[in-house]
Amino acid sequence: MSEHSDLKQKIKEVLIQELMLQEGPEEIADDTPLFGEGLGLDSVDALQLVVALEKNFGLKVDDAEQAKLILRSVDTIADAIVKM
Repeated sequence: MSEHSDLKQKIKEVLIQELMLQEGPEEIADDTPLFGEGLGLDSVDALQLVVALEKNFGLKVDDAEQAKLILRSVDTIADAIVKM
């Protein structure tokens, strides 16, 4: 198991639940880009995701530049949560 695998699994479950994704957790790789070519999320999804991350993990994303770094993939979200 990879480092923080339980946390990454929970992040995937939150992504699927909050954004009503059709993918299952096993279909989302830890390093899959969440926007663009990866899962194809958009700016509305980003807002929902920021709210969901704060609600579920206490992670605050305060500005757009920070969001671009944190919301790249499950890996980057997990790293941000661990560093809190």
